[in-house]
Amino acid sequence: MGSYARPNLRDLFDESPTPHIAHPPRTHHRHYYVATDGSYRPEGGGLGVVIETHDGQRVTRIAIPDSAPDNNVAEYRALHLGLDALATRTPPDARVGVLVDHDALAEAVNGEILGAGTREWGHVTTPQIPPGSENHWRGIRARIAGFEEIRAARISGRENPAHPLANTPEEYTHLDESSCRCVLPLLPDSTTSNVSETPEFPPPSRNESPASD
Repeated sequence: MGSYARPNLRDLFDESPTPHIAHPPRTHHRHYYVATDGSYRPEGGGLGVVIETHDGQRVTRIAIPDSAPDNNVAEYRALHLGLDALATRTPPDARVGVLVDHDALAEAVNGEILGAGTREWGHVTTPQIPPGSENHWRGIRARIAGFEEIRAARISGRENPAHPLANTPEEYTHLDESSCRCVLPLLPDSTTSNVSETPEFPPPSRNESPASD
């Protein structure tokens, strides 16, 4: 699929716009980056997730078939799945960079961050959530609140490494979800990077059911 030529998620994040939020010089200090994509086809689409650490280690890739009613809902499902997967593999003080190729979703995530309990940002417009995505948005908001720091960047679909996973999930059946690792990234002030096995995998956030977060 030509994925070997793709830049790592940190580089994509640092070079992409973050709606509502200006890029500070320390954006590269994210601990983890998660790229997600959702595809829609009448015959069935898919959800794709790629998670990497600050220093470029791959944490996991996920590619699963899905049957969203439209592309907008597929994008929200994919991000919900990606944040679920990330939350089970990260410490509570994780700083996260999110990469999506959906303008409204990136804006909604950053608007939620800015508006959460802060009157200063009360002018941020309440996002219009696509019909059918309401419960997934609730799950996304719950996950956002669980990370120490998070922001979303809008990338091109051509650059999104989760794009092929979502569009042709049947070609990625070799991905072994049970072997996904929890990787502590090597940050500039660190000397080691710890890896530990996590036997459990979160249930895919594919159904429009009430969020349990």
